Amino acid sequence: NSRSMKKMFFPGLFTLVICITAALPLNAQYRDIDTDGPGYGENCTTIMVGKLASTDGSVMTSHSCDGNYRTWLEIFPSAKFEKGVMHPVYMNMLHSESSKDMTKVTKKGEIPEVAETYAFLNTAYPCLNEKQLAIGETTIYGREDLINEEGMFYIEELQKIALQRCRTAREAIALIGKLAEEYGYADLAECITIADPKEVWQLEIAGSGKGKGKPSALWCAQRIPDDHVGVCANIPRISVINFNDNANFMYSTDLQKNAKKLGYWDGNEPLKFWKVINDKKPFAIREYYILSTLAPSLNLSFEAEELPFSVKPEKKLSPRDVMKYFRETYEGTQWDMTKNLVVTVKEKDKDGKETEKQVKSPVANNWMSNDLRNLLNELKPGVAERQRTVAISGCSYSHVIQCRDWLPDEVGAVAWFSFDNPGQSPRIPIFSGTLSLPASFLICGQPGYRTDAAIWSFREANRLSTVNWSKGRLLIEPAVKEFEDKGFTELPEIEKKVVELVKDGKNDEAKKYVTAYTNSFAYSAIGKWEEMKVTLWGIFGRGF
Repeated sequence: NSRSMKKMFFPGLFTLVICITAALPLNAQYRDIDTDGPGYGENCTTIMVGKLASTDGSVMTSHSCDGNYRTWLEIFPSAKFEKGVMHPVYMNMLHSESSKDMTKVTKKGEIPEVAETYAFLNTAYPCLNEKQLAIGETTIYGREDLINEEGMFYIEELQKIALQRCRTAREAIALIGKLAEEYGYADLAECITIADPKEVWQLEIAGSGKGKGKPSALWCAQRIPDDHVGVCANIPRISVINFNDNANFMYSTDLQKNAKKLGYWDGNEPLKFWKVINDKKPFAIREYYILSTLAPSLNLSFEAEELPFSVKPEKKLSPRDVMKYFRETYEGTQWDMTKNLVVTVKEKDKDGKETEKQVKSPVANNWMSNDLRNLLNELKPGVAERQRTVAISGCSYSHVIQCRDWLPDEVGAVAWFSFDNPGQSPRIPIFSGTLSLPASFLICGQPGYRTDAAIWSFREANRLSTVNWSKGRLLIEPAVKEFEDKGFTELPEIEKKVVELVKDGKNDEAKKYVTAYTNSFAYSAIGKWEEMKVTLWGIFGRGF
């Protein structure tokens, strides 16, 4: 009958479409980016933790680079320069295949070089230097009429220069603001979250508008209170600026005058920065979910006009707590996209009596493609209501960075780095003193499948696991935990050894030591995911 036919057809078709969409070329999967609502982008998430809000006193920032961005990374070395040397400023490095690939890169201009620069971890959005300065990023889009492509700087270049030249968050904010105002900011509106071992800030920046004189920038930075946690996910969040509070706010020259001149502030109400650079509600599901679960007693409402800029968590956060948020798909909550994807199964009780019950489909997961979700909703409207989860399969890489003032710089900051979907991949510790990375880290895996690019060691197993997530997760999730356990169990001994080496004046040896550990850890993680890939092919390769 038709009812039994639907029972057979629906789960089988579901499985078939998952297999097809998992095999699509990367460009097809990433071509269109969905939104939380009209005009809301969905590229990255960043979470910030003040030192009194963390379990160990570390300051944290983080970043998920969601979208089709380069996955190669390197340790860019420190350098010394003669007077008069100029520093080139580029655009389009976000899609290069290696550090030497300049085929699509354009030189926008140049600025005077400094006498000496710091080494830094050069990810698509550069994130950590050897002095424990760390940066996360999320594009906040903003008003289109503020974009001025005649400006020199894109955000990733400003991050790079700040990491090369600065030691503290305040220094970085001041330098970024100065350069953007002097040479012009050309990018979409951006948020970068800047941490050092003492504090963490949120900086939001936009252009000054095309045809409105010399290219400049509108920007504001607000400090996250030491006992608070903040989050930003593609939407500007800085609200009322206290222009008399230099301890917690920094902002562009003549911000009030320029905001009024542009017509985005009436000069009477308190100046809310998010309203100046954007015209949308200043939060969506990711900000709401994270802040409301951190401080449930605040009874935050998704219907509110605004949420607090940051909240004091009811329980302090460890780095592993932040990592858990980056794995978040809202599973088991009202926003779980798979909650209605159930199938009827038969089972026998202890007496041999056969009964039927409904269970979640074994192939259901919260990383369904748009095409699959559309198909399911065509078959039964509303069965798979879309939500923007924190963890997405279209993530290029992510990191959670700790900055710790009680440890020497060689080991004080650690970027817990992950390729691909943060909900499925292990985190590899890369320290502020790390000197080099495995060769496979230096190659981008986005243009196509290649075995010499590290990301594919993780991506292939991760995608295969979603063919039947109820089985695949039994391999993936324990392996993620295994490497987290390994890192946090071994870290105290690594730190102790480095402290002893630095105390004896053996700073170079300390850097070599953490470099060896980072590389060994990375090779172990790659080997594990390669092993699981083979296992998963054995399980799913024959079909059902």
